[in-house]
Amino acid sequence: MNETITLALSKGRIFEETLPLLRAAGIEVGEDPEKSRKLILPTNRPDVRVVLVRATDVPTYVQYGGADLGVAGLDVLLEHAGGDAATGLYQPLDLRIACCRMSVAVRADFDYAAAVRQGSRIRVATKYTHIARQHFADKGVHVDLIKLYGSMELAPLTGLADAIVDLVSTGSTLRANNLVEVEQIMPISSRLVVNQAALKLKRAALRPLIDAFAGAIPDTSACST
Repeated sequence: MNETITLALSKGRIFEETLPLLRAAGIEVGEDPEKSRKLILPTNRPDVRVVLVRATDVPTYVQYGGADLGVAGLDVLLEHAGGDAATGLYQPLDLRIACCRMSVAVRADFDYAAAVRQGSRIRVATKYTHIARQHFADKGVHVDLIKLYGSMELAPLTGLADAIVDLVSTGSTLRANNLVEVEQIMPISSRLVVNQAALKLKRAALRPLIDAFAGAIPDTSACST
């Protein structure tokens, strides 16, 4: 009897960009997550299923065995690990999908370079508190971090914060809100993460899937390393 392989994915860009990798492994997801209310989606293989979870929950599901493997952004993995990529999760592949960058942005009229150079304490709004804390600590900049979960661009515009740390793709949202990207912290892409116990217990089933993913990784300049 075949063991079931459970793959954790989040809706949206990561799901869409993972589909070609799954097809390379001969796997087709049976339903469109945007149209279905199901949280567990079947595939054309009876031994493979997809579970839909929040992006930030993918590492947790994989780490604790709710899924055998998953796809998560580097930003999510670093925050999950408290700023340390070594989470106890096996991360065999950088899939080079859902590419963007983690950056610092400020109002166009805010002199970020002067504020940092003077050593003044600045207020930074972000969802990525661990990444932001490490970045500014490495620069020797004193910051007060304000945790936000959405509409990050509002923080500098309302005076809540001097700067934000957030994901940037095209930069169009920043420009539309009169914000400028002043510093790039790191490139971000999505990684394959695997439960370490599952890799041992289901190695015969998981290894071909991992190898198929590796062979289908796109060669794109959108992900710079």
